[in-house]
Amino acid sequence: MRPPVAHHPRTRALRARPRLHAPAPGWSISADVVVVGSGVAGLTAALRCEAAGLTTVVVTKARLDDGSTRWAQGGIAAALGEGDTPEQHLDDTLVAGAGLCDEEAVRILVTEGPDAVRRLIATGAQFDESAEGGLELTREGGHHRRRIAHAGGDATGAEISRALVEAVRARGTRTIENALVLDLLTDADGRTAGVTLHVMGEGQHDGVGAVHAPAVVLATGGMGQVFSATTNPSVSTGDGVALALRAGAEVSDLEFVQFHPTVLFLGPDAEGQQPLVSEAVRGEGAHLVDADGVRFMQGQHELAELAPRDIVAKGIMRRMQERGAEHMYLDARHFGAEMWEHRFPTILAACRAHGIDPVTEPVPVAPAAHYASGGVRTDSHGRTTVPGLYACGEVACTGVHGANRLASNSLLEGLVYAERIAADIAESRTGNTLRARVPQPLPQSDRPEHPLLPPEARFAIQRIMTGGAGVLRSAASLSEAADRLHHLHAEARDALDENGKTAEPGVDTWEATNLLCVARVLVAAAQRREETRGCHWREDRPERDDTTWRRHIVVRLNPDRTLAVRTTDTTDFPPTLPPRPQEQ
Repeated sequence: MRPPVAHHPRTRALRARPRLHAPAPGWSISADVVVVGSGVAGLTAALRCEAAGLTTVVVTKARLDDGSTRWAQGGIAAALGEGDTPEQHLDDTLVAGAGLCDEEAVRILVTEGPDAVRRLIATGAQFDESAEGGLELTREGGHHRRRIAHAGGDATGAEISRALVEAVRARGTRTIENALVLDLLTDADGRTAGVTLHVMGEGQHDGVGAVHAPAVVLATGGMGQVFSATTNPSVSTGDGVALALRAGAEVSDLEFVQFHPTVLFLGPDAEGQQPLVSEAVRGEGAHLVDADGVRFMQGQHELAELAPRDIVAKGIMRRMQERGAEHMYLDARHFGAEMWEHRFPTILAACRAHGIDPVTEPVPVAPAAHYASGGVRTDSHGRTTVPGLYACGEVACTGVHGANRLASNSLLEGLVYAERIAADIAESRTGNTLRARVPQPLPQSDRPEHPLLPPEARFAIQRIMTGGAGVLRSAASLSEAADRLHHLHAEARDALDENGKTAEPGVDTWEATNLLCVARVLVAAAQRREETRGCHWREDRPERDDTTWRRHIVVRLNPDRTLAVRTTDTTDFPPTLPPRPQEQ
């Protein structure tokens, strides 16, 4: 259980927080709530806030349906099947989290999850049904029961996104598409007062503007683009985590980046978003094999190919090292054409588009960056350490995932915690704490506090992170990565200090700067954690050490842009914000 929430001190130093170099806002609008992101977490939060009578604005980086949610293939996990229980779902989640899950957060997830899925269905999401008319459930890695609901075979995320986007549009919720969020606005007391953002392209709003709101919900998704090869879309550049850090919020567990074991291998030099081969393929009986057809996961774990993802990813990497190979294979030829076409049409099409036919040949696979188990630290209501700033979905660290996310818990977490955030914001209005706040004036200076990196730095960051902080890490590789990232940071800082010059403001330079910010934090946390746990694999520290390291690593960005890294005293999450009277 989490300890009682204690007071988190606020100081005037928040006024001096670093910001991205950007033009002054040329327009502004006001709302009760601004939700940043349009995946399952963001749209669910927006719908629930609107239903509570809160004026809500949704800001999204591309189109409403372009977030990470629509790429989710496998499904959404919940105890919906006969004989399954939330307690069994909790047990599987705790095992996958390798000792770092917050049990209270997981219990909230698994107990509130089934009804949240039913509400999603009521919203319009259509899941695959069995011949008997109930939900058709499958298994994925780490689950001991069939509890994964899916849609369109392997197009679950696309169906959820469709349903939520249609619901948001039907309500007439105000949306700002093609908008990159920049920084948090705060009032004189350091409380949230809105966000600045840049709208790409002409329309009702264009260029840099602001949304003034006393509550901001970050649902910006992940940061997979910090690595060269990832399953994440190009928009996943860690913008929410970077914004929160610049605003003074704490992040936790950022070293735990899950590498999906089975990503379609497109060659050693492939970069950018890579096609995912869902864990559900293994859930339906596909085998991992080497070039000789040997099932190498047998004997490594009781669940073999369906072990938690970190174990499978490590098994693949070890076999690759043993065989001097660049990839392994996923063999599902025994499915036959009909099953492939009915159950996994999206994956089948992606494989064939790259010249591979899984009906007749094994699919080459290798691990790639997939999901950030850590993020902006929140409590059980989604509140961060900055008053009025909330986070949910992949950008957040609720404590649910621990050191390794259990398969298909991500969509459920987005649903459950988005609903809890909306309820908390609505309660704030009832308690008269949700009221308009006057943003502090933005500093007018030709010498911005946070220098921007040139666009090409993005690729340098990705290669540094892939080489030094990827699936396999060591003190030496992390030290080299830290030095190279510091060099990029120092170059930009020194150029600013010496002559006031920085890269021109723009989407490419803002994204590169955000990527550097989250990369520095990830590497700092990975250096601090001198053990192997979950999806953090240290070659030089191969054992799990519960005595010393069953702790959380919390990072904050200081006003001078240095990092403050600390380790918690216990496995419990430290408090975020002061409780309301009824919570004490």
